[in-house]
Amino acid sequence: MQTTSTIWQRWRTRAGLAVLGVVIFVSGAGWRGFAADPAASTAQPTTTMAASPVPTGAHHSYADIVKVVAPAVVTVRVEARPSVSPTQFEGSDDFFRRFFGDRFEGLPRQMPPPQRRGLGSGVVASSDGYMLTNHHVIDQADRIMVELLDGRTFEATLVGSDVPTDLAVIKVEATNLDALTLGDSDDVEVGDVVLAVGNPLGIGQTVTMGIISAKGRFTGGASDGSYEDFLQTDAAINQGNSGGALVNTHGELVGINSQIVSTSGGNMGIGFAIPANMARHVMTELRTEGRVRRAQLGVVVQQVTSDMAESLGLSDVSGAIVSNVTEGSAADRGGIRQGDVIVSFNGQPLGDVNALRNRVAAAEPGGQATVGIIRDGRERSLTVALDEASASQEPAGGQPAVDDRAALGVAVAPLTPALASQAGIADDVTGLLVQGVRPDSPAGAAGIREGDVIREVDRTPVDSVEALRSAVSASADRPMLLLVHRDGRDQFLTVRSRG
Repeated sequence: MQTTSTIWQRWRTRAGLAVLGVVIFVSGAGWRGFAADPAASTAQPTTTMAASPVPTGAHHSYADIVKVVAPAVVTVRVEARPSVSPTQFEGSDDFFRRFFGDRFEGLPRQMPPPQRRGLGSGVVASSDGYMLTNHHVIDQADRIMVELLDGRTFEATLVGSDVPTDLAVIKVEATNLDALTLGDSDDVEVGDVVLAVGNPLGIGQTVTMGIISAKGRFTGGASDGSYEDFLQTDAAINQGNSGGALVNTHGELVGINSQIVSTSGGNMGIGFAIPANMARHVMTELRTEGRVRRAQLGVVVQQVTSDMAESLGLSDVSGAIVSNVTEGSAADRGGIRQGDVIVSFNGQPLGDVNALRNRVAAAEPGGQATVGIIRDGRERSLTVALDEASASQEPAGGQPAVDDRAALGVAVAPLTPALASQAGIADDVTGLLVQGVRPDSPAGAAGIREGDVIREVDRTPVDSVEALRSAVSASADRPMLLLVHRDGRDQFLTVRSRG
């Protein structure tokens, strides 16, 4: 009869071999390594490794989504005939005869210019042939050809194009086309999985996968009148993807691929798509009005900075501070004042100036809008009747100076009518004219310039040096909010005094 010790020793030996088999399997030897010891595989129960749990709803493949989306993404090819300009040798027959002799008579006087061709992508937005693409894809095109996934080719007509959003609508004469459902891009969240579909580099339809990396991005185009509210994604986007689809895992269109950031001209994992909600608005306007109508509020705003928020006692560094209100504008009629901080528009919070600009532009001209503001530390809600933006407004000797350099580093003088006339400043502007700024001073660091007029400090008008000094002293260690008049308009600056 075997002792307990002998049985335990044999079991431990066999168990050790079984564990060894598992280690070999994991290291890549496969199932043959697992069954290396016949005794272990027959005498002991089979040892298995627990599979990692798969989250409910996780995708092992996006093939079903691609099958729905792919037929609705098209290749857009454009052709344009460049203008012909005379050569610098036109009429100089003697010059050519000197080198070519009589053979010159048979030579062309001017080389025909090559035809310009371009390639991009597009998205079928309706089954009767309306499609979305980028403005820059079809810009100045003489001919637009659309290729479907099934090989059919159609010549498209341009319904309308909107430069500020870089969107265009084209139309082909076809029915029963596969179209994408436009999703709600406001519901998209950072981290959502997305697929980018298009024809990169002309190699054929391609699908790439990534996530939403950021929302509300703008790349600086607002300075030239552009409206930007990009979805950023790391799904690979390359040249030719422009105008293609960015879809979610429900197969809904959430963006139109538009731009990339790259040091090499290729994909760097930073791509931008125009949100579907913006595309929906532009497409509707182009189809019904032939142009995109945009609302206008009539204010000049600045981004709220951390110093401004501290100075105004705001709990959040967000929103847009109003530096100018156009007389007679929608904002003026609705009661918005200089110094108000706009924090919401039609109930939607505003993180920055760009968000306000986009929200106003997408609103209905002539319609009512609710504008949430903070004034004197209190939140208020104002109702404003919006105006319509016109195309031209779219992509919107006196007393001697007293040295106050000890606190701010500026030399100022009360703005008299004579000084105002000499400096070309309007008669209704009041305050202190800046006549000198020390570069290493708080004022210099804040961007105050010679010729500026300091109108207010911490929302209190200043028209004398004593008033300025008093306001500076009262600011203690917190930043001061200065209203400065420059180049015909007011703007806010924050300054930290050195006391």
